[in-house]
Amino acid sequence: MAKVKSAGSTEPLFRYMKRHKWMYLLMLPGIIYFIIFKYVPMAGLVISFQNYSPYLGILESEWVGLENFKTFFMNPDFKMLLVNTFSISILNLVFFFPMPILLALLLNEIKNKLVKKSIQTMIYIPHFISMVIVASITFTLLNTESGIINQIVYALTGEKLEFLADPKYFRWIIVIQNIWKETGWGMIIFLAALAGVDTQLYEAAQVDGAGKLRQMWHITLPAIKSTIIIMLIMKVGTLLNTGFEQIFLMKNSLNSSVAEVFDTYVYTLGITQGAFSYSTAVGMFKSVVATIMVVTTNWICKKCGETGLY
Repeated sequence: MAKVKSAGSTEPLFRYMKRHKWMYLLMLPGIIYFIIFKYVPMAGLVISFQNYSPYLGILESEWVGLENFKTFFMNPDFKMLLVNTFSISILNLVFFFPMPILLALLLNEIKNKLVKKSIQTMIYIPHFISMVIVASITFTLLNTESGIINQIVYALTGEKLEFLADPKYFRWIIVIQNIWKETGWGMIIFLAALAGVDTQLYEAAQVDGAGKLRQMWHITLPAIKSTIIIMLIMKVGTLLNTGFEQIFLMKNSLNSSVAEVFDTYVYTLGITQGAFSYSTAVGMFKSVVATIMVVTTNWICKKCGETGLY
């Protein structure tokens, strides 16, 4: 019988689960969600190796092996998708990922609890706003006719910029949207980690004459280093997942050369054009690469002596 270590001793797994039944009941909705929406659909990945026909079904569709993958890799769209997806993801990693950490560090220095909670609430409220609303706000601010930002630019320079049509602005708009919408929500994780820092360390540092910046560098950041690394590993795993809804809403025929990413490509081919096998192969490639990146990053972190994700 399987046993579990608990409080320095071992006990049968069934007895351990029975003793912590309420904890497992709280986990049950999440487990059911992942089984239904994450694991069960993986059975459909088999059609990426078939010339799938909805009329024949999975069992009777023609088996073509790696043909769909070969077609995708030889397609000129492959390079475009790779460049577009990684460009947006790397910009998000460089500019968006540090923002929650920076905000958490700044808020941690505010001693007035009312002010701190008020600022925190205002910052993470955008997380609950639908991406459709965010896209609408963006259109309202940036359109060439009545957008307030374009009006300011026109007043200063005498010309209007095609923010929504010019491809060179698209990636930066996506990054700014992410920073505005999700920074506050990500900040909560780091604030929770900061809550566990021993205040005596700051008092000792003050006695030694350390200022705020030195305390932040030598006490605060090392205290949340493991949390930062875990969040970084998880972020690396989503580098190819740029977010379908956001890209789809902001993409148009004028900026599609930089806006077409794996997520929108799969939707276009799989849903609108009915290329089920081909689009599944594209999605499977993305998932495999993401898994390899997570495992590799985790391995590198552990080799460097840091705490990994697992």
